Parts: sequence; C-alpha cells; structure tokens
Amino acid sequence: MGCAGFTCSKNSLCALNILYVMVSLLMIGIAAWGKWFGLVSSFQVVGGIIGVGVFLFFVALAGLIGAMKHHQVLLFFYMIILFMVFVVQFSVSSACLTINKEQQDHLVEVGWNNSQTTQKDVEKSLNCCGFSHVDYNGTCEAACFSHHTCSTCASKIQEHAGEVLRVVGGIGLFFSFTEILGVWLTYRYRNQKDPRANPSAFL
Repeated sequence: MGCAGFTCSKNSLCALNILYVMVSLLMIGIAAWGKWFGLVSSFQVVGGIIGVGVFLFFVALAGLIGAMKHHQVLLFFYMIILFMVFVVQFSVSSACLTINKEQQDHLVEVGWNNSQTTQKDVEKSLNCCGFSHVDYNGTCEAACFSHHTCSTCASKIQEHAGEVLRVVGGIGLFFSFTEILGVWLTYRYRNQKDPRANPSAFL
C-alpha cells in the first residue's frame, strides 16, 4: 500500500508515541536520579520535571492505544492535546532562541531570587557564592568559600546561560516539529479505513 496506507500511518504513529514514552521515562528517571544523589535539592525543580514527564507519558500512552485500536475518540483528544503542546513548546523554544542579553540577565536574577534551595544548588555545582557580590561573613555551599577565592554566581551563570538557552531552544524546536508531525499523522490516520474492518461499519 505504500507509505500513504493505513498500516504505514499506524506504524509511524506507534513509533512516534513509543519515542515519547521513552523520553518521558528518561525525564522522570533523570529527575529522580538527581534528587536521590543530591545533585538537585529543590523539590520545585524535580517536581516540575517529573510532572512534565508524567504528563507526556500519559499523552503518549493515549496516542499509542488510540493508534493500535484505531480509536476515534482517543485519537481526536490526543490530536487536540498534542497541538496545544506544540503551540506552547514552539513559543517557548522560539523565545529561548531570540532572547537578548538584558532579558536573559533579568530572567537569571528572577530565578535566583525565587528559591534559596536553587541558590544552594547553583553555588555547589558552579563553585561560586552570592549573585552579584560575595559575602564572606555569610554562608555559602561552594568549596571555594573556605579559601575566600569565590567569584559571583552571576558571572558564572552568564558564561553558560546563552549556550544553555540555545541548546534548550534547539531541542524544544526539534520536538515541536515531531509534535506537529504527530498531529498530521493522527489526522490522516483517523480518516483512513481499516482494511481488516467490516466495510459497512462506521469509522
């Protein structure tokens, strides 16, 4: 039947959703691993990543079941949810790629001020103290603090922030195009008749 046929559409949609299931399990696993080994102590960060992973898992599971059973209702809701995710992810990814340095610095500062737990994680992982100045009379998680050789975390973060935003934006943009591919495959698959089904049945 070629790649325009029912079987090809079904297999492509199943493969795409298996990829999403694997990505979701990887996100959940990495977040749990980071928390377990003390790499990330912020419950907000870990909870957010796990929440996104669980959401993606259930969306992918709905798409996989809908594709295997050619279930019209499941496929319809899957298509709508996937399109909404595409719009959000495409917008965020585009923003990551087009953000200027002034906006980037502002976002970094807002993120820093939002959580003391995140501040401790950053100080420990980047070996820095304070955001814009180092206070040796206070406390700091960095190893350099005891030797009084620390630099500010703002300078360390700004060294990597642009590169991280570009990488995150690029990955997000790539997956957003797989999502619009999933929407198109689902729309096409819903309107195809199963050759094994009763020809007189309503699909």
